[in-house]
This record gives sequence, structure tokens and C-alpha cells, in this order.
Amino acid sequence: MKIAVGADHAGFIYKDRIAAMLRARGHEVLDFGTHDAIPVDYPRYGYAVGEAVASGLCRRGIVVCGSSLGISMAANKVPGVRCAPVCEPYMTQLARRHNDANVLALSERLTGWEMIEQLVPIFLETPFDGGRHAYRVEQLFSFGDDDRARAVEAIEDGRVIGAETPPELL
Repeated sequence: MKIAVGADHAGFIYKDRIAAMLRARGHEVLDFGTHDAIPVDYPRYGYAVGEAVASGLCRRGIVVCGSSLGISMAANKVPGVRCAPVCEPYMTQLARRHNDANVLALSERLTGWEMIEQLVPIFLETPFDGGRHAYRVEQLFSFGDDDRARAVEAIEDGRVIGAETPPELL
């Protein structure tokens, strides 16, 4: 599998180790950097990995920063990306099974390396369940004027209505 990786200065050590782990498992790695502790802007790395995945150049992506939060927000700005910041195995599995996450965001400062070694294979090997989850994932990219109007209506009403999953998908 071809996998894009990228990190800022707070995540490059794990990113380099992840890239080596992926290559050792036979994956092709497209490494966008960074490669040292010189401060850089994490959004650029999230955008690059996200675009590599969204364009189809890479099947999956992995981004790393200090917390996993900022770089995941950046990756999620790219249309077609579903980046999940995760910190434990079940969360990683659900990101794939239910959300079809195609980019994984990891924290170098908050997650131990032994956990990273567990999370990466789960992300790569867990299939997407499809079905009702596919119906919901499609909605992540359809936010438009109708969705905005329904959100405003929910704010005015103080509750969300009409969000039931169609019975045929249950």
C-alpha cells in the first residue's frame, strides 16, 4: 500500500519511525517531512498528506504533531479526507470501521511508542463496514445551504429533528 506521512517539528521523530516501520512491512512511503526540530507550520504538512490521499496518489496517510489535534484539523480541511486523531486501539478500529478514516493523526507528546506500534497496523488492516456507516460518511462532505438551514432550525428549536437513519440501512 502507498502511504503518505508528514509531521511538524513536534512529531518528526515518530513520523520517521513510522515510515521505517511501514517500509519494513513492505509499504511504499511518500514522506513529506519535516525531518528535524526546526519549528515549522503543521498545517502545511496536514494539507500535503491530505491532498496525497484525497487525490488518490496514496491510499492512506499518517500525520504526527505534538498533540495530533492541529495537524488533524489541517488534514480535514482537504475535501475527501477523513482524518482521525486517535490514542488507543478501539478508537482506531472504530475510525476505520465506522468512519472510513483515510488519514490517521498521532501524538508524539501524548502517546507512547509502544501504543503507536499497535495503532498503525490496526489503521492499515481494519476494513470499513459500509452500510449505514457509508450513508453517514457521505453526509460529512455534503454540508451545503440545506444542511446549514437545518442546523439553524435546530438551534432555534433547541433540538435536532429528522436525523433518523433510514430503516433499510439499520
